[in-house]
Amino acid sequence: MIKLFRSKIYLALFLLLIVLLFGVLGYRFISNYDWIDALYMTIITVTTVGFSEVRPLDTASKFFTIFLIISSVFIIAFAISVVTEYVLSRNSLQTLKKKKVKQTINKLTNHVIVCGFGRNGQQAVERLKAYKKPFVVVERDKEVIERFEDEFLFIEGDANDDEILNEAGIDHAQFLIAALPDDATNLFVVLSARQLNKALFIISRASLATSQKKLLLAGADKVIMPDKIGGDHMASLVVMPDLITFMDKLSVEGEHTTNLEELAIEDFSNHVECNSLRDLDLRRKTGCTIIGYISPTGDYIINPEADLILQPKSKVIVLGRPEQIRKLNEMFHIDN
Repeated sequence: MIKLFRSKIYLALFLLLIVLLFGVLGYRFISNYDWIDALYMTIITVTTVGFSEVRPLDTASKFFTIFLIISSVFIIAFAISVVTEYVLSRNSLQTLKKKKVKQTINKLTNHVIVCGFGRNGQQAVERLKAYKKPFVVVERDKEVIERFEDEFLFIEGDANDDEILNEAGIDHAQFLIAALPDDATNLFVVLSARQLNKALFIISRASLATSQKKLLLAGADKVIMPDKIGGDHMASLVVMPDLITFMDKLSVEGEHTTNLEELAIEDFSNHVECNSLRDLDLRRKTGCTIIGYISPTGDYIINPEADLILQPKSKVIVLGRPEQIRKLNEMFHIDN
């Protein structure tokens, strides 16, 4: 609809230009004015400001002036109506969009709030989109929002503002990612978010090592330092290039390319009697291999034994080719 209004505005501007050109040429060749006087007469005639003509008009010039006034009145009226309609409609559309976004967010549960849509925020959003995890982005830059608002849910405002976080549905969110470029700003976001939702799992970005401890004290569950991770990765490529390249091949990007999967024991308990890893028998049934076990207390066991006793609320890390992961999800009706 906005594009339609813009085309009308371009048409109105084109018609106004035609009227001005028509008036200048008319006064130049009908009334024998020079170019400056012809432009002056055209402007005062089209705008109807009431100044007197350069010199008395003859009959032909009077008829031409009458025709120019009538034409310009209709075209200017059309231009005004188009601009007015565009402004009012744009405001109405923005209001409707905000109302629709608010209704959509109110329906979300266990979603992710991403604060900041910079480089790290965009990477996080792309990964969440690939996994079909519902999320809301809090961003203060209006130009960025207008560029991506058709793709993602946005809340315009400062993530430090409690009202903005409430609009993003923080009371029924499951995760919050503080991906703002400034550590101090992320610290305030973490503090506010922790006060508003005690059960929220908060992940924050940090640039400085000194900020990491402060963010954890403020309430962040995990603190990620992108620069440190990038440096470690590059150094590892020097020391163990083949191993790191192989690890990079273990994609966790989306449902059609996933090689690694994290699954709760409850996902299996409704389908098989699973007292131990051996009871799951995932290798024979799906081709997937269990490479890790996470206990309810958060302890990690790499390459667990087959006789390991499974506990409620524990998880397993599964490795497999994308088609094997899909078979696993379909066999146990796991919804990611």
